[in-house]
Amino acid sequence: MYHPASAITSTPASAGLPFDPVAFATTETGEQRLKGWWIPAAPGDRYARFTVLYLHGQDGNLSDSVDALTTLHQVGLNVFAFDYRGYGQSQFQRPSEARLLEDADWAIQYLTGTRHVTASAIVLDGRDLGANLALEVAAAHPDLAGVVLESPLDSPMDAIFNDRRTRLVPAHLLVQDRFDMNQAAAGLKIPSLWFESRKPPGVANLHEKPAAFRKAGSTKTLVWLVSISDSPKENADALAHWLDDLPAKAGNS
Repeated sequence: MYHPASAITSTPASAGLPFDPVAFATTETGEQRLKGWWIPAAPGDRYARFTVLYLHGQDGNLSDSVDALTTLHQVGLNVFAFDYRGYGQSQFQRPSEARLLEDADWAIQYLTGTRHVTASAIVLDGRDLGANLALEVAAAHPDLAGVVLESPLDSPMDAIFNDRRTRLVPAHLLVQDRFDMNQAAAGLKIPSLWFESRKPPGVANLHEKPAAFRKAGSTKTLVWLVSISDSPKENADALAHWLDDLPAKAGNS
């Protein structure tokens, strides 16, 4: 399910963005577990009162997120993105749901404790498996401003449990990861913005709302993306409208 890459082949500088390399989550021996990028909003940007904590998907590393981070920065947001353990230049450990959740918590602690960003100014944004992770983190942090879910995986564990090789072992007992979208959504108490791709032509229930979206509490918005080529602009426009409706209490201390 996890397909990490270690080589960083692109940075925000590749897109002309100013950024600071960041290392955080220090071990008892002084090793920095996690590496990431801080991309500040330009002075006077429309949404500079918010900071997006970006959670990338299950493949590659931060290098593959530069375009997405550029879109968020162009909207006028501060952006903080990092690699989970096992990805990029972060500490080498086998990824798991529990470790990804812990890594995300450390990222929130870094923002609030080191960057002095108030929790109510942090917006989670996750893509693919990172969206599933973002939903779980959001359910556990009702003090955050909101959460954006970009193409969450309906059943991420199918990649393991439906593999014919796993029939030879008790996979459901050996694998602890679940990424249960429905359970996380049911516990959500902050505003959420969901981006979903359209189903192929001829498939029934084209605009049917995903089950997890139906279970989500609090204010929620669902956006169907018309095409991949248009998605960056659609994302940016929908995100800006959604940010306009977030509570005005958000702000950096």
